[in-house]
Amino acid sequence: MFAHAPERTAERTLERVLVLAPRGRDAELTRQLLEHQGISAEVCAGGQELLAELAVSAGCAVLTQEVLFEGLTRELGRVLREQPPWSDLPLVVLSSGHTVGHLQQIVPELGNVTLLERPVTPQTLVAAVQAALRARRRQYEARTAIAQRDQFLAMLGHELRTPLGSIVLATELARSGRDRAQLDARLELIARQSNLLARLVDDLLDVARVTSGKIQLRRDAVDIDATIRGCVNALTERARGRSITLVTGSKSGAVIEGDAVRIEQVINNLLSNAIKYSPSGRAVRVSSVIAGGSCEIRVRDQGIGIAPEMQGRVFDLFAQVDGSLQRAEGGLGIGLTLVDRLVRLHGGTVSLRSEGLGHGSEFIVKLPLGTAPAGGDVISLDDARPAKLKVVLVEDNPDLRDLTSDLLVELGCSVELAADGPDGVDRIVEVAPDLALVDIGLPLLDGFGVAREVRRQLGGAPYLVAVTGYGRGQDRQHAADAGFDTFVTKPLGAEKARDLIERARARRQAARSA
Repeated sequence: MFAHAPERTAERTLERVLVLAPRGRDAELTRQLLEHQGISAEVCAGGQELLAELAVSAGCAVLTQEVLFEGLTRELGRVLREQPPWSDLPLVVLSSGHTVGHLQQIVPELGNVTLLERPVTPQTLVAAVQAALRARRRQYEARTAIAQRDQFLAMLGHELRTPLGSIVLATELARSGRDRAQLDARLELIARQSNLLARLVDDLLDVARVTSGKIQLRRDAVDIDATIRGCVNALTERARGRSITLVTGSKSGAVIEGDAVRIEQVINNLLSNAIKYSPSGRAVRVSSVIAGGSCEIRVRDQGIGIAPEMQGRVFDLFAQVDGSLQRAEGGLGIGLTLVDRLVRLHGGTVSLRSEGLGHGSEFIVKLPLGTAPAGGDVISLDDARPAKLKVVLVEDNPDLRDLTSDLLVELGCSVELAADGPDGVDRIVEVAPDLALVDIGLPLLDGFGVAREVRRQLGGAPYLVAVTGYGRGQDRQHAADAGFDTFVTKPLGAEKARDLIERARARRQAARSA
């Protein structure tokens, strides 16, 4: 079919240039020129062969005007219109000066056309073809991105529907059931599945922030062994439910300078991944050592392992060992991406060791060592003792307001409530609380306005927290500009609430010391 047709691969098909010039030696000379510049070119013997090959795929096509004037335009236009939406095949047409006007009438039928008037210098032709191939590569990159997006959206729908379905069904059964033990079990299921939904949403928001460079670390001295212990305690029940044993190995005694919440997130994600891909009856081991001026955190499982061809992609966004919807364990394929990006933000590295399928995996996080503050104030995430604080909660949703208030009371706080912006300002100014939790989307006066007015009247106190369902970078910046100390996304669970209470208590103690 072709002169000089090389053996094809998917990449070569994308890069190849089809040449159709039926008169003289134009086709062969064009091919030789392009090949000399490292561009794969194939000469078509006629119009029908060009059409057939365009239907398969190509990087671009180089045609002479005679091809279009001899009746190929209509068929060529049909083939190009039948391309998938992402595709816009580039054509380079060599014309003569006196025919340019006629060709310009034909061009709209063909779409992406570059007209070069003959005689064409070799440099001009090569540059035009290279530009067409660059455009074609971007089209294929867009196709890949669209395919990944569609796969991710399908997976996201699946992951959200599963816990939502469980919550809806358990709620209906809880309403109709009379047995106390069954009611407790269904409430536990609702809590478990709600936490799963919250983690999915948090991961989605975090991966958006971290991939765009919008996560800011809060630097503290972090006790690695205490953080590991807290993560193991938090995941023990989940591991036990799968008959998996969590084992804590060697302890380094290391302290690093970093964001305690983000370090916990790294370890949690690695342990959760190990539990998810480990068969029942196996063990997951986590340990820490000091080596070469770094703290190494190692998470080793006896699970399914990772195939060699997949090991280079495990930290890529949306990558999974098994991407099918029928996989036994879910997940959005973003946990290890978060681990990689968060570790890098701390100046560290994360690597994988696996001998292949069936041989388990080991993830090794290396973080630079830090030093404890003079006062010995090292953050240990497994030792949160909520202080008795005065809190004002400003939230317009009555259900969420009542539930959050109950949570804060259980954590040892005295709580005052407000349902709109002006009332929120009044309550905060009157109570002068240690901690104020303010929703952004309030009626009458939004949360930003509340923060500005509170700062105007009270100055640096209280510890002011923006609580919202939005998590965009601009929302965080607006919150900081308005005077908020920090910004958290809903839902405000017990763990987040404890952390905020500890920060507010630290603010209060610092103020009293001063």
